[in-house]
Amino acid sequence: MLIDSHAHLEMPEFRKDLNEVLKRAKDSGVEYIFTVGTEKKDWRRALEIAQSHPSVYAILGVHPHNAKEIDEETYPTLKKLCQNEKVRAYGEIGLDFFRNHSPRDIQLKRFREQIGLAKDLKLPLVIHDRDAHQETLEILKTEKAGEHGGIIHCFSGDETMAKACIEMGFYISIPGSITYKNADPFQEMIKKLPLESLLVETDAPFLTPVPFRGKRNEPSYVKYTAEKLAEIKRVPFEKVAEITTQNALKVFRLNLSKE
Repeated sequence: MLIDSHAHLEMPEFRKDLNEVLKRAKDSGVEYIFTVGTEKKDWRRALEIAQSHPSVYAILGVHPHNAKEIDEETYPTLKKLCQNEKVRAYGEIGLDFFRNHSPRDIQLKRFREQIGLAKDLKLPLVIHDRDAHQETLEILKTEKAGEHGGIIHCFSGDETMAKACIEMGFYISIPGSITYKNADPFQEMIKKLPLESLLVETDAPFLTPVPFRGKRNEPSYVKYTAEKLAEIKRVPFEKVAEITTQNALKVFRLNLSKE
């Protein structure tokens, strides 16, 4: 069994064939998928998909790209939506100093605010960090962000950052880019991290793993990331599947016997 800890099924890329995508995931051993609504227009769609499909859960929040769009209605709306039992985490939130779609000062302010909201909701956090490693670490530490657990999504930092995040109570989530030819430094770092602190994800429709790179990513492809992780860690695929699944169940507080 595998869990895709981060996908975007609510995006337009999946409008026409969502049911087929979910069937392929099931046939590939993907038992659960967490779909992430990152802006106002996607929240209800993500939650509707989760409510309509037993294998899908939702994660809701405001992406750093959209931080400048937060207004007085944003947090009350999110607080209400996140009280639904199908919402299992808050995110993805954080900092993106690569694209800077929102001004940096606004990103920093909204990041802290949303950590506070997630803590009020007692939800684990899903963190986006791109080209903002030092600032992300500082905020996670000062805001005691790991209190309810969380995930560093599509991790792109170094070993020191990874270990600091793990110490704070975060899991490191591995995307399909681990299969790319230029991923040697990333692969070397992964060798040094405990499997008990890792998750696998697709970030579908983005970051499609080899051998499907260049095509739309989808949750069934998470097995290729897991296979590559098993190769890097020199352990059986079944062990990677079992441990990353248990890690996901733990961080999202899913009890299979009660689901």
